[in-house]
Amino acid sequence: MEDHGMSRITESGPVAAVLRRVGPVLAGLLTTVVLSVATDAFMHASGVFPPLGQPMPAALFLLALVYRSAFGVLGGFVTGRLARRRPMRHVAVLASIGVVLSALGAIATWDAGPEFGPKWYPLAVVLTAFPTTWWGGLLAARRR
Repeated sequence: MEDHGMSRITESGPVAAVLRRVGPVLAGLLTTVVLSVATDAFMHASGVFPPLGQPMPAALFLLALVYRSAFGVLGGFVTGRLARRRPMRHVAVLASIGVVLSALGAIATWDAGPEFGPKWYPLAVVLTAFPTTWWGGLLAARRR
């Protein structure tokens, strides 16, 4: 059966090259975001967190910071394991994306009201984004 050059495109061509560079970062980002959003939804649905739009005690924001940090480590680990070449460079890109997205979230919610939490929370999310992701990458590198 003829492949009409498709194997070259999918295995070693330009599409494959882009996927090798972007894929690990995207996989780590999706890991972090999907787990964070799903856990937030579970915490609200189970009654651990109050209903959306209601203020939440600072201790619950600390809990959210802890699990989001753990998911950041996991995202860095996924990226570090999937990247074939220069895994820590891929992890650094993911961590930088995390810092930018966290900073944008902090800016968007800074004066949005008490339901978005105390001021330390978005700052802590920004400050922990890079080191937690980096740590996950280091853990992945140790397993190579």
